[in-house]
Amino acid sequence: MPWNLGSCVWPKLQRLQRIDMKSETSPGYSRWLTVAAFATAMAWVESAVVFYLRTMIHRIEPYQPNPFPTIGGFASVELIRELATMVMLLTVGILAGRRWRARLGYAAIAFGVWDIFYYVFLKVMCDWPNSLLDWDVLFLIPLPWWGPVLAPVLISVLLIVWGTLVSRFETRRSFTLSNALVWIVAFTGMALALAIFMADTWRAAAQGTDAIRNVLPAQFNWPLFCLALTLMSAPIFQLIAAARLQSHPEPATNLRSTRNL
Repeated sequence: MPWNLGSCVWPKLQRLQRIDMKSETSPGYSRWLTVAAFATAMAWVESAVVFYLRTMIHRIEPYQPNPFPTIGGFASVELIRELATMVMLLTVGILAGRRWRARLGYAAIAFGVWDIFYYVFLKVMCDWPNSLLDWDVLFLIPLPWWGPVLAPVLISVLLIVWGTLVSRFETRRSFTLSNALVWIVAFTGMALALAIFMADTWRAAAQGTDAIRNVLPAQFNWPLFCLALTLMSAPIFQLIAAARLQSHPEPATNLRSTRNL
C-alpha cells in the first residue's frame, strides 16, 4: 500500500514542479523585452552624458595624453553617477524577477544590453569608437579601468546569455557543492578580468594620483583575458547542462523495488 501511494504522489509532485517552473518562465519573453527596452533607453542617456562630458573636456577619444583633465568637481560627481547607474540596473532586475536568481539574471541582462548599446549610441553621436579595438576608460572605481571596447562587449554578451538562461529556467534550487565550485571558478575569472583592466593604473598607484590620471596602457593581455572569459563562462555551461537534464529527465525510481531492497 505505501508504495502504491508513493507511485501516485510522485507524478503529482513532478507536475507541480513543472507548473511552478512555468509560472516563472511563461512571462519571460515580455519581461526580457521590457528589461532590454529599459536598458537600451538608459544606454542612450548614458551615451549622451558621456558625449557632453567628453566634448566639454575635448576628450571624445579618451586614449590621448592627459586623459583625465581636472575640471571643477566633475570627478566626484562622475563617481557617484557611475554608482547610481549600477543601482538603477540592479533595481530593474529586482523588479523583473520573482526569485533572487531571476532577479540577478534580469540585472545581468540589463547591464549587458546597456553596455553594448552605450557604444552603439556613442558611435551614432560622435563617430567613436573607430573600431572595437579602441582603448576606453571602462570604469573609475576603485581605479580607472582601461581596455579595448571589445573586452567589455564580450563580457556583456556573457551576462546577457547567463541572465537569459537563469531567468528562463528558474527553479527552486538548494545550495550544492557543485554550484559553489562553479561560482568559485566564475569569481576567479571576474577577479582576473578586473586585474587585467586595472593592471596599469595599479602599477602607477604608488606614484600618486597624478600618475594614475595620466596612465595610457600600451598593450592589452588578450590571452589572459580569454582565460578570464572562459572561467566566467562556467555558470553558463552549468545552466545549459541543467536545461538538458530537465528536457530529458531520468525515469522515476520504482518505489516498490526500493522497498523490497
